Amino acid sequence: MIKSSAPENYVCPICLGVQEVVSDDTLMRPADIIYKDRLVTAFINSFFVGQNAGHAIVVPNDHYENIYDLPAEYGHRIFDVAQRIALAMKEAYGCDGITTRQNNEPAGDQHAFHFHFHVFPRYTDDGYNTVQPSEKRLAEPGQRAEYAAKLKAQLTK
Repeated sequence: MIKSSAPENYVCPICLGVQEVVSDDTLMRPADIIYKDRLVTAFINSFFVGQNAGHAIVVPNDHYENIYDLPAEYGHRIFDVAQRIALAMKEAYGCDGITTRQNNEPAGDQHAFHFHFHVFPRYTDDGYNTVQPSEKRLAEPGQRAEYAAKLKAQLTK
């Protein structure tokens, strides 16, 4: 078992999001949810990165900190849902490609200590691989809701 990287008395913002709790401990809102089943939930991410606004994260509904302790059943489901979201993103956003990303431990750039799998829309010459931290911005709930509506419409077809 790998030692936890979460600070002592960590309040998991992703667990709160999955439970649809609105509080100062999470930026996630129920309107950000684009998919939910018994194992996983997918959200529009609270932060927009560079020119790649509206990316999604897929998370296990139960708390697993990282890839090291994620049961295979959850990993398989997360990947299946991420693939569905990628296909929906291509249609809904008209993007040219998709990038997926998953970070583990602080050295691996993990900031929220609950496993989460990113699905980014990509566009030709979007500069994604050179985005600076200053180009990551908190999106207003209304902005996120627009992207959520587009993806939910595609996912229900």
